[in-house]
Amino acid sequence: MMNVENPLLYIALMIALLPLAGALIAGLLGKNLGRPLINTIVVSLVGISFLLSCYLFKVIVINGHPTVDDSLYTWATAGVLRFDVAFLIDRLSATMCMIVLFISLMVHIYTIGYMADDPGYMRFFSYVSLFTFSMLILVLADNFLLLFFGWEGVGLVSYLLIGFWFNRETANFGSLKAFIVNRLGDIGFLLATAAVLMFFGTLSYHDVFQQAPNAVNKMISIFPGHEVPVITAICLLLFIGAMGKSAQVPLHVWLPESMEGPTPISALIHAATMVTAGIYMVARMSPLFEYSPAALSIILVIGGTTAFFMGLVAIVQYDIKRVIAYSTISQLGYMAVALGASAYDAAIFHLITHAFFKALLFLCAGSVIIALHHEQDMRKMGGLAQYMPVTYLTFAIGALALCAIPPFSGFYSKDLIIDAVKMSNMPGAGYAYACVLAGAFITPVYTFRALFMTFHTKERVNPKLRGHVHESPWVVLVPLLLLAIPSVVSGQIMVHPMIFSHTTLLGDSIFVLPEHNVLSQLSGEYHGPNMMALEAGKTLSFWLAIAGIFTAWLFTAGVPAWSEFLKNRFKWIYAVLVRKYGFDDFNQIVFVHGTQEAGHAFYDVSDVKLIDGICVNGSGRLIRWFAQVGRLLQTGYIYHYALAMVLGIVVFLAWYVWGL
Repeated sequence: MMNVENPLLYIALMIALLPLAGALIAGLLGKNLGRPLINTIVVSLVGISFLLSCYLFKVIVINGHPTVDDSLYTWATAGVLRFDVAFLIDRLSATMCMIVLFISLMVHIYTIGYMADDPGYMRFFSYVSLFTFSMLILVLADNFLLLFFGWEGVGLVSYLLIGFWFNRETANFGSLKAFIVNRLGDIGFLLATAAVLMFFGTLSYHDVFQQAPNAVNKMISIFPGHEVPVITAICLLLFIGAMGKSAQVPLHVWLPESMEGPTPISALIHAATMVTAGIYMVARMSPLFEYSPAALSIILVIGGTTAFFMGLVAIVQYDIKRVIAYSTISQLGYMAVALGASAYDAAIFHLITHAFFKALLFLCAGSVIIALHHEQDMRKMGGLAQYMPVTYLTFAIGALALCAIPPFSGFYSKDLIIDAVKMSNMPGAGYAYACVLAGAFITPVYTFRALFMTFHTKERVNPKLRGHVHESPWVVLVPLLLLAIPSVVSGQIMVHPMIFSHTTLLGDSIFVLPEHNVLSQLSGEYHGPNMMALEAGKTLSFWLAIAGIFTAWLFTAGVPAWSEFLKNRFKWIYAVLVRKYGFDDFNQIVFVHGTQEAGHAFYDVSDVKLIDGICVNGSGRLIRWFAQVGRLLQTGYIYHYALAMVLGIVVFLAWYVWGL
């Protein structure tokens, strides 16, 4: 029976169901209602959902309403187990709902202009709204089963959106690659859920987290003679799921391929929804991860590797969307490093600020792509600042925020992660610190390389298009301007309540053991957001960022010949980066071609030779042979039958005599 007696539970249900209603209306009634009406209905429903999420944020976070953890509907029971559709409304979920819906609303508005000429207009609106619904379910879930429902929902809809232009072979390949790689991660997540049910006897977050301290000494045998703590096994399996969704090395290979989808969905997937699902999940599971130092160390190492090495790949990309895509992978590495250092609040803080400026950068890239008639190669751009001043200004704001230049939002969240991992005593923290510090230089290099190649340097636009290049329509520019504002100010506004307040913004929705609490050690050095920005000049990361911007200018606008010189001088390094460390080649050779060859081998052996050759055709040939032999005995001549009888008697007598 449905339970919506609690007003906040009812509001949360409406927040999730309104985008679902928009998806159903656009998908089922779109052709009958027409584009203008569908625009109004779907955008309005997502807008109302966003306003409700703001109210929920006010009540839960600002007013301090107690956490709501209640069941809406009992889906199934099995003995003492109950599988409930239940929501957990606390500071973390309320904050995430508001961020997800704000980005989704901007993408919905932007879509009106970007997809105006696309024949799949209604279908795209339906998919985007369904994607939003799935992410909201993931965020609001209070148990592993409902979390898995939202988890798989975003995976399925991302497959549909990446392959939206299904007549393109590259889009089909990208969507299939994303789907398969995420399923690999989901195997880990599913095994973790099974382990939770086996050892804790429940899938409810509350019950599992309460039992976690008592399960620290429980062991499980993974291999004969090798035991590991149960919590460590569960956390590592959960993180495998997070690696798939949040594109951590080596399960990152799907995310660049997702650029084959329309730009609005690139912004939605890469900013606040699918790729942040893994970060959110680990933060939500902090009461488990805190009791597994081994899992935290592994997260630190993988996060640092992702942040540094994927940033390097972005430097050699020429597709503007792929530059931003590899930037997303690198920034997800920063978030993972924060999780590994037990700085969960800093990870969510960077998730929020990153959502604003990364969505802004993707939508700016989409504005450029519209103006150039879907051209994405930066080598065919240049000098666009004079034609597209609003897009240029907003792209520059997003770039400065991404590069952690004060007082832009990325400075506060990224700088805190670097400081937190520096203070961490977790094994692997030193390696992770070196990676994120090096990333402070690499990020401005690829970001401002893209800015200079696109908006500065000499014009390289196709002469046939030059006369048609102009600023995008206002329905495209309004989301850029609305995203630019939090990209500038959100860090200043949120750094104190998010990190340094006595009762932090996320409150008790995050659990950190005292010995792991590196953020509390930073509070003595904090003197307000303005002073933090003014003192940036004392930090190494700030000067590395400035050096990165100068390097990008030098090799693109200053002395471009030096770029070619370095390419030729370090050909092998350039080749490694262009080939993305061989991950794609390895997957193509081992997994794609390997499974194809294995399939052919199994077909040739089991199907053709065993089943068809022996079982089906072989049985027929055997019967035919017996029939042919039997036919030779039936000649029709009496003397043949007499001879057979005599021989039979002789054989029988011989056997009888031998027996005596």
